[in-house]
Amino acid sequence: MINDSELILNADGSIYHLNLKPEDIADTIIFVGDPDRVPEVSKYFDDIEIRKGKREFITHTGHVNGKRLTVISTGIGTDNIDIVLNELDALLNFDFETRNLKSEIKSLDIIRIGTSGSIQGNIAMGTILASEYAIGFDTLMQYYQKPYNSKELEIQEAVIEKFHDLTFKPYVAHASERLLKKFAHDIPKGVTMTAPGFYGPQGRNLRSQNTYPHLIKQANTFKVNGYQITNLEMETAGIYALSNMLGHHAISINAILASRVNETFASNPKEIVDKAIRMVLDRL
Repeated sequence: MINDSELILNADGSIYHLNLKPEDIADTIIFVGDPDRVPEVSKYFDDIEIRKGKREFITHTGHVNGKRLTVISTGIGTDNIDIVLNELDALLNFDFETRNLKSEIKSLDIIRIGTSGSIQGNIAMGTILASEYAIGFDTLMQYYQKPYNSKELEIQEAVIEKFHDLTFKPYVAHASERLLKKFAHDIPKGVTMTAPGFYGPQGRNLRSQNTYPHLIKQANTFKVNGYQITNLEMETAGIYALSNMLGHHAISINAILASRVNETFASNPKEIVDKAIRMVLDRL
């Protein structure tokens, strides 16, 4: 039995941060960062049976063409992903009455629909791109032990060599092959760089002096066995790494709104994000 300080429940029996009970979630979950984007997804549901929220974590559960589906806002960053993914896993795989792990461990299908910036000049704004691999330039996975396959180790070794001035060790994780085939069979795929912030950690400089001033240029020129870093955002590597570790299936669908190479930003971001949402829902 797991103790109270490890699996923290609210007075009504819901899990601490998400404010959800096991019956509130579906086996397929869409992640969005922005709480305001949750209704932009659920407006396409046939019905909404659950509306709950706490802090930045807003959840709607309903049905699309007879399939039960949950959309949840994670907020920004892999620190929030740590909370959301661990608590969703607990909702699925722990008996909250006995506080014991269930005898049968289940897995979730997790689809992130998020915004991103390209760091390759040939990726146009408005592109919908799936992350085949993600590289974490944050430190979340310094606290966990995840299994690595040979391709992940190969990419990680090349990243460490390329970004040799980093004082931390980037990690690498992969998308679910099944979800790539289902949701990304006909769209571009790439390697996503996940940063722990929006300004300095993504090479932006307003009034700061950055420790790694050439980060974007290094990322733009990174290559290993046909792979290159295609885009930059703030959650995907954490989602993939924790999903790999816990046995869930995950894919990140990126709406490209900015070009860090051409220094431009899309004039129609809402339309691009809506295009990504409708594409995912059509392929469920």
